[in-house]
Amino acid sequence: MSPTNELVVNHRFLAFLYDDPYYPDPVLDKGKAILLRLCERIEAEQPSDLPELYVLTTAATDEFNALMEDFDAADSDIDTVAREEIAEDFWFVASAYGFADADVEKLIATRDW
Repeated sequence: MSPTNELVVNHRFLAFLYDDPYYPDPVLDKGKAILLRLCERIEAEQPSDLPELYVLTTAATDEFNALMEDFDAADSDIDTVAREEIAEDFWFVASAYGFADADVEKLIATRDW
């Protein structure tokens, strides 16, 4: 199932990172897939409040934690620039689904990056 939210469908996830050759596209593709799966889960499970949303974003954050190995293997990293871009896309997703008041730090609270 693909996300149906128009904002999500028209959003270019991790856009700034794709424009920088330091970040390999195949690894970014995996990150984009994590974000799209998060959108799919939000649409399927329809969290009614922020704590329910944070459960879903925690799972997606944990997937990004595992992606660190892929970045390392490609001589790249989730550095400050990447952290900011990923965090912004987590907030974008929350906002697109009506949670504009979500705390970005809570959205990605379990991050290791």
